[in-house]
Amino acid sequence: MVRALRVEYPGALYHITSRGNKQENIYLSEEDRLIFLEIFSQVCNRCNWLCYAYCLMSNHYHLLVETPLGNVSKGMQLLNGIYTQKFNQVHKRVGHIFQGRFKAILVEKDNYLLELSRYIVLNPVRARMVEAAGDWVWSSYHSTINQQIKPSWLCTDVVLSLLSKNLLLAIKEYPLFIQEGMGVNVPWDNLRNQIYLGSDKFVAQMQQKISPEKKLTYIPQPHYMPIKCSIKEYDKKSFHRDECIRLAYASGQFSLAEIGEYFGLHYSWVSRIVKNGKKAKSKA
Repeated sequence: MVRALRVEYPGALYHITSRGNKQENIYLSEEDRLIFLEIFSQVCNRCNWLCYAYCLMSNHYHLLVETPLGNVSKGMQLLNGIYTQKFNQVHKRVGHIFQGRFKAILVEKDNYLLELSRYIVLNPVRARMVEAAGDWVWSSYHSTINQQIKPSWLCTDVVLSLLSKNLLLAIKEYPLFIQEGMGVNVPWDNLRNQIYLGSDKFVAQMQQKISPEKKLTYIPQPHYMPIKCSIKEYDKKSFHRDECIRLAYASGQFSLAEIGEYFGLHYSWVSRIVKNGKKAKSKA
């Protein structure tokens, strides 16, 4: 089977979904959902992701994420990989949790960000799991209207600003906007080539980012993610080698092998330095 085309570039906006293997549930308890959100928080911090909306269903999840560094594949590898490890550890299981690769739709921000934020939080209602979006606690709905603490990675102000420049007014209008969404066609009617959601101009711009010499079955990440800062520059900013290694890896722009090659270290040793830094931080 041909793998779905993955277009990555700095500032890309995606609607991301990932489903359970054999349609099985990926959350078996509230603890599982909390663990997932904690891992997602770490991924957003590490990869500099911006999340505009999310919803955790039973056998899948929805994310509306912007990637300033063009690293959606890197972040999703971390998110699904770490969650799978934690899930199997908690439930004493082995094997895959998710069904194949995640699905990422490239979204035209100006035209579809607000509509997709509504579509995402309405999923439990469409699935007849609850009667209203506000009845489902595992989405961005309550944080958007300030009914629960907003995570640092959730950019609700951007969504609300599309309803009104007055924040208080936008918060009041948001529940009505969501409720009206049940009578609106879902945005996927305008999906193009299975991966683009946007105008003809947007689709043309996205296709220009694809090198014609590359096979459509695989597009290497560096083609879409120019290195913003070299390892050498991180080295100059750091007081010692280990600090540089942790900063460079946390940027999401370099693999363990690339960092190891720069310092003349095996990637396993680089991994150990990164992990030791996390342990020291957690004890602080």
